[in-house]
Amino acid sequence: MESALDKTDLKIIELLRNNARYSFADLGRKISLSPSAVRERVQRLEDEGIIRKYKTLFDREKLGYGLEAIVMLKLFSGKLQAFMTAVDQFPEIMECYRVTGPQNIHMKVVLKDQRHLQNFIDRLIIYGDTTTHLILSDLVENEHIEKPLSG
Repeated sequence: MESALDKTDLKIIELLRNNARYSFADLGRKISLSPSAVRERVQRLEDEGIIRKYKTLFDREKLGYGLEAIVMLKLFSGKLQAFMTAVDQFPEIMECYRVTGPQNIHMKVVLKDQRHLQNFIDRLIIYGDTTTHLILSDLVENEHIEKPLSG
């Protein structure tokens, strides 16, 4: 069952998408609602699963992880379940997708340096063949939503 979102709900989502640290009072000032009314709306959005979690983004380079890569894995026959069980044991993986096509696992990973990348790949090759692409820069870092959030 799809929730009926009104313009105020959509504005709250848009504001939180840009800054999840807004207080209920801050949100209320921006959309002309009391903090308690905002709290009730945010709680409903969380209860309905529309707001699933809040994230903190870090400057990975300042934390010593200056290398980012896309690693694609063509799983060996019969290795899917083993990989799916083990994927949580790779803290380098920031995002991981099972996709269609010959390279059926795509991962965005962060690493300290080339030696760390080599070690990461060495741990992966028991599951399949890898292809690695180094990320040179981020062109878009955004959460896209199909319908406009305001308007």
